[in-house]
Amino acid sequence: MSERERSGGRLLTGLAWAVLLLGLWLWGREVTDVRHGTSAPATGDMAAVGRPPDAELPPAAKPLGQALPQRIDIPELGVQAPVVARGLDTEGAIDPPPFDQAGVVGWYAAGAKPGAKGTALLVGHVDTETRPAVFYKLSTLRAGETVRVVRDDGKVAEFTVDDVEVVQRDHFDAQQAYGTRQSDRAELRLITCGGTYDRARHSYTANVIVSAYLTGTAV
Repeated sequence: MSERERSGGRLLTGLAWAVLLLGLWLWGREVTDVRHGTSAPATGDMAAVGRPPDAELPPAAKPLGQALPQRIDIPELGVQAPVVARGLDTEGAIDPPPFDQAGVVGWYAAGAKPGAKGTALLVGHVDTETRPAVFYKLSTLRAGETVRVVRDDGKVAEFTVDDVEVVQRDHFDAQQAYGTRQSDRAELRLITCGGTYDRARHSYTANVIVSAYLTGTAV
């Protein structure tokens, strides 16, 4: 990831929605760039994992009320990371967690809250100049695995992964990547960089996008 992540707009309708999609497309190209000199992560130049055609996934749970995310747990990856709200900078780009907080996940606070109706966006670094970061193994998730978000209302929103994609930036479709797939669900997107590291452009060639939906609640 670069020290500045690109995202634009707000979750509005009409023209504002189109502006958001354009901003997210730009974010998709810039959000996961790393600083100069970083070597490519283990996520590597892999094809999209996607959903196995015979995967049996649980039904969606009813969306929860509004509450702020505090922590994300991904048991299969051994991830337990604090979640911090991130806003927009003066140029309309989302402010990511700084590189000295590479174990922190950023939540796009102008969007949906994790567990509530809509699509919540969480973004994390894949690496820094010297070490792997919080979402280094994100592309190894599989459909059916679990992502948990601890909220400040004492509830734990449990999401089931239904899709993992490595999207080449030359073919990036913001609406497909970030749009809500079913309007009555609480959905989640986990986003980092993937593909190979382009040393000429000082950026990665793709984005890893994990899609999940709310399937349960714990306390």
